[in-house]
Amino acid sequence: MAELLALENLRAGYGESVVLDGITLALAEGESLALLGRNGVGKTTLLITLMGLTQVHSGSLRWCGNDIARVPTFRRAHAGLGWVPQERMMFPSLTVEEHLTVVARPGRWTLARLYEVFPRLEERRGNMGNQLSGGEQQMVAIARALITNPRLLLLDEPMEGLAPIIVQELMHVLGRLIRDEGMAVIVVEQHARLALELTRRAIVLDRGRIVHQSSSESLLGDPQTLDRLVSVA
Repeated sequence: MAELLALENLRAGYGESVVLDGITLALAEGESLALLGRNGVGKTTLLITLMGLTQVHSGSLRWCGNDIARVPTFRRAHAGLGWVPQERMMFPSLTVEEHLTVVARPGRWTLARLYEVFPRLEERRGNMGNQLSGGEQQMVAIARALITNPRLLLLDEPMEGLAPIIVQELMHVLGRLIRDEGMAVIVVEQHARLALELTRRAIVLDRGRIVHQSSSESLLGDPQTLDRLVSVA
């Protein structure tokens, strides 16, 4: 598989403060990665560094073989990086359909196809962003990233604060994206077992460094190591 993303000895953070220290990883087309760790270890920082929203101090960040460490966020989005932020970022004055059509780019993910995947959004197509439940907002956030037709989807805490029935629905959708559609995905998730069930590979961060790499299956099958690394119940 062709390499999509490659980080080598990446040091990045906010201003002069270094949060990520010496991160080296690679992701190929169609691969899925769980990015795990306790709160405050740099998981979200890594995602927003990929989107160009932090200061890169040293190391390299390549996308499809090209150095993008100084490329602005909108160009990264145009190049195929899709981001679902933890905050969801709903616009209260836009309808569901406007949230999607305003960012749409040509490709296989069309409005009609997204409504097929998220029928609840078609029912709410005329509702404003502030008239949606948390689960519906998360569906919009994922659909909004997909309609840009990305090559890599970055998901930051997609299950946070959601009812179990919504988590189950989103797990089904994300599983379809990864297994059936071959979408490359990086998932940051406090519910580590959910992320491991979705993905093929796992990386654990601690204090801005990678402290564990393995297959998701092997880490899921080793609860003692998983609990030690991420303190899950």
